Formats: sequence, C-alpha cells, structure tokens
Amino acid sequence: MSIDGGAIQMRNKLLQKDRITGSEILLRILLLEGVECVFGYPGGAVLYIYDAMHGDEQFRHLLTRHEQGAIHAADGYARSTGKVGVCIATSGPGATNLVTGIATAYMDSIPLVVITGNVPTSLIGTDSFQEADIIGITQPITKHSYFVRRVEELASTIREAFYIANSGRKGPVLIDIPKDVSAALTEFDYPQGAISIRGYKPQPEVSAARIEEMLSLITEADKPLILSGGGLVQSDGAEELMEFAEKTNIPVTTTLLGLGGFPSRHELWLGMPGMHGTYAANQALLACDLLISVGARFDDRVTMRLDGFAPHAKIVHIDIDAAEIGKLVPTALPVEGDAKEILQRANARLHHATKSNKAWLRQVWEWKAEVPLKYRDSETELKPQYVLEMISKTTGGEAIITTDVGQHQMWTAQFYRFQNPRSIITSGGLGTMGFGFPAAIGAQIGNPGKLVISINGDGGMQMCAQELAICAIHNIPVKIIVINNQTLGMIKQWQELIYEGRFSHIDLSGSPDFVKLAEAYGVKGLRASTKQEADQVWQEALQTAGPVLIDCMVAKDELVFPMIPQGKALSDMIMGDV
Repeated sequence: MSIDGGAIQMRNKLLQKDRITGSEILLRILLLEGVECVFGYPGGAVLYIYDAMHGDEQFRHLLTRHEQGAIHAADGYARSTGKVGVCIATSGPGATNLVTGIATAYMDSIPLVVITGNVPTSLIGTDSFQEADIIGITQPITKHSYFVRRVEELASTIREAFYIANSGRKGPVLIDIPKDVSAALTEFDYPQGAISIRGYKPQPEVSAARIEEMLSLITEADKPLILSGGGLVQSDGAEELMEFAEKTNIPVTTTLLGLGGFPSRHELWLGMPGMHGTYAANQALLACDLLISVGARFDDRVTMRLDGFAPHAKIVHIDIDAAEIGKLVPTALPVEGDAKEILQRANARLHHATKSNKAWLRQVWEWKAEVPLKYRDSETELKPQYVLEMISKTTGGEAIITTDVGQHQMWTAQFYRFQNPRSIITSGGLGTMGFGFPAAIGAQIGNPGKLVISINGDGGMQMCAQELAICAIHNIPVKIIVINNQTLGMIKQWQELIYEGRFSHIDLSGSPDFVKLAEAYGVKGLRASTKQEADQVWQEALQTAGPVLIDCMVAKDELVFPMIPQGKALSDMIMGDV
C-alpha cells in the first residue's frame, strides 16, 4: 500500500460514524486537523481523555514536567512551523498554570488551541475540588473561548477553534471540557465543508486603491523606510517582502519578532530598531519621510517616546487587524489585510525599481559602516556577545533560535544573523521568563531535521529546568546555552544606569551547578569560561547527537548597548564606551 493510500485509509477510519465518547471525538478531531503532537499534563478532570490516548499509536502526546512547559512548547511548535500548537491540562491549578503561556501567545498573535478539563457540569459554580472559572480568568488573553456543555457540540467546537486560532490575526483559543462531557457517548459526525461564523471575517478585502496610493507615496518619497514585524512572518510573506524591497530600493528594519523575515545578509537590512536597536535603524527612523509598516504594531520598545518616533514621516500601516491601525501613531494611509497578499499585489504593479534612492541608501549605509554593533572583547573573560557571534558564524544564521527574556535575548537579536523567517522564537510582547527552553522543545518536535538552539539566562533557566527530563527521555537534541552572569542581568543594567547603581535583589550567585543539574537529568553538560573553551565545547555539542547543555560563565558586568532609557526618544541613544 502506498503512503498516500495508507493516509487515505486512516482518514476514512477516523471519519467513521461510530458511537464514541467525547474524549475519543477530541482525539479524532485533533488527528483530522493534522496535529502532530499534543503537549500536556494529566489530572482528574481529563482522565477520560488520557484514558482514550492509551494504546492509540497514532496519537502523540509529550508529557512535560509543568503545565507552563506544555504551553510554551506548544507555542514554540506553532511559531517555528506556522501550524497550530496544542496543549492540554486539567482543571483548577492545571488550567491556571497555563495562564502565563496563554498571555504570551496572545500578545504575539500565536495560534494555539488550549484544551482544559473541568469538573462535571452538575458541579460548575459550586466551588468543587479543583474548580476554576478558566473561561473568565483567560477571557482578556484569548482570541475566543468555548465552554462545551454537550458532547454533541464537541466536534464542531474543536473545528471552529482551529479555524479561529489560525485565521486573521492569529491567537490562542481555549476549549474547556467538563469531565462528564468527555465521558459521554454520541455518534461521531465530522463537520464537513467550510467554516462560517457569523460576525467573524478574518480576511478583510484588500483595497486596490490603497495599494495604488501606497505606490504613489513611494514614488514621491526621498527617504522611504520599511518597518517589518511579526505579522509579516505570520503571513509567510518573507519572499514577497524581499521582492518589494528590491523593486523599490527601500531599506528595511525588522522588529524583534520580525527578525528573519528579511535576511540579515541583505544590503538593504539595517538591523533591529528601538531600545536596543542599531544606530542605522534608529537614525533611519528619525530621518525617513515615508515609513511603510508591514505587520508591526508600534510596540513601545520600538517607538520609544512617541513624539520622537519617525517625526518627519508619512506612515503607511499594513495590518490584518484594523484595531491596530492608528492605535498608537498617526497613520497617513491605512492598508488593511494580509501582509503577504498586499505585498503580492503591490509587486505585481512594480515591474521594475520605482526609484534609485541612491542618496538615501548611501546615507543609511554610511550609518551602518560608521556605527556598527560592537563590544569590548577579552582574552581572559568570556563575553556573551562572543558566544552569540560564535553560534551565528558556525550555523550561518540557519538554525532555529529560541530565547528567554533579558540581556541574552537582546544580544541574540543583535549578534545572531538570522537568515530565515520563523527562526527566532522569543516572547516579545509579554517578555516571559521561562519561555525559551520549553519553546525549543516544541520547535524541535516540529522541525526534527533542523538544529534548534535554546539561549537562556541563568535566571530564566531555573524557571523551566525540569523540562530537561523530556529531552533526556525522548533524546530531543536541543542545544541549550546558559548565559550565566550570576545575576538578573537586565534588571542589574537598569539599576546601574537608571537607579544610580542601587542594586536590589538581583544576585543569582547561589544558583545550581548547571552542568551537574543537566547530568542529573541525563543530559550531557559542558562548561566554558574562555573563548577557547567556548569554541571547543560548542563543537563538541554540535557533534553530539542528543541534547547538550553548555554553561557559559560570562563577564558579570557586561551591558547591552546601544540602549535608549524608557521615556526617552530614539534620538537619545546611549552607545556605551566601546
């Protein structure tokens, strides 16, 4: 039997109109939706669901060591593959342990289907054991939520959840399933055909007139600039952005979540803008007379003080979410719709470069050359920037990189040269510590043939270190880097520069020996304190088939520069003394 024939036969088997439980319906729909792996943690309210998994060889479930690890892993899977990530937890504390992960995905528009169990419907509202109103708790941080009261509603609810999560501006959708619903029997009837939800129009119609107006503005501009964000990556529009930039000769700056959406090797790329952005990117924002924002929401870490952001520019805002357009900055031309489609249609109208922009390009290239990212290297201390440069050079910018939050996150954004979309997996909007390592596990599950590297601080690593068990048990070959400066580095940096050196509760010198911790879980552990050691252990890690943790003992007092203090404008960059 051919592979295709086997898949068709399996699908037909899943579609059979059997009389089955709500739990079996859930598993069937997940398989029919193409879910490759569910990340979860069992508990009393979901035991019927886990019982249905028993002996089901088609269904893959990864048991994390904490519910937050499960949702971050599902998030990393979704960001790196473009598919919907799925996680499951029990009622009460199991469900509430997912809240931070739901908020993380919501802030960054990541498609997740989050499944929680709940107490039986007869006990809802009685404060029964492990009952929590997870719908009410998460309503502000989900795209939509479902409470399933009848087993007959389950199949259509799950299909709708996947559609909502992965359409329009993507985001997490929660399905709360009471225990009696997961146990109840009904005839399985797979909802066929297109999904239509009254009042929900995720794909706005693109205005041809707005595209023409945008092209006219480009023709009139002397100093145009493209600001590309995470929405461009979510729309899978990287190729279209490349064509658009090359046809218009417009330089490009990419936000933290937009990194990789435009290759860093390209001569038109200026780097990341904002608080820890490059000199060239921020100077371009200050000087441009036309700013074309593609899937960026003008986060405060990008704009800094609003009255100092792109002060001379007409702003064209391309976004699939009309609520974002004009929310923070005055918009001269709103262009609502999917970024990929808009760029495709614009490219079709651009048969050759519209303008040379020679003087403008010469200026931005001078900024890049005159004030590059740099740091004070050392032969006696290991600098964190060196570690990121080393990893970037040895991988050619082709790996999938996950980060936690803090100084190491910014050094990664600055010194790792991302070449591909969906290659940086990081918590941008919420800034969630403990995110990076579990997200790497999900990314590796979704991309088994790729090199996945998790960059962590010594603080964030201790929020998720228990997930080392999964890597060891399942031989998930994530390469884990701990940038260990024995302090809460970004907090220390702010306290040093803004709070006049009053260091308060940032000392992490009592942290565990990360090498021994890794070995305790069955993961290979290595350590580096110098450049030579870093080179050696990194090569050893790359040559190791399974997971490896490298504890990089870096200079404790290193700071992230450039930096713009909060409340200041893009023109107020602190460059450091290098």
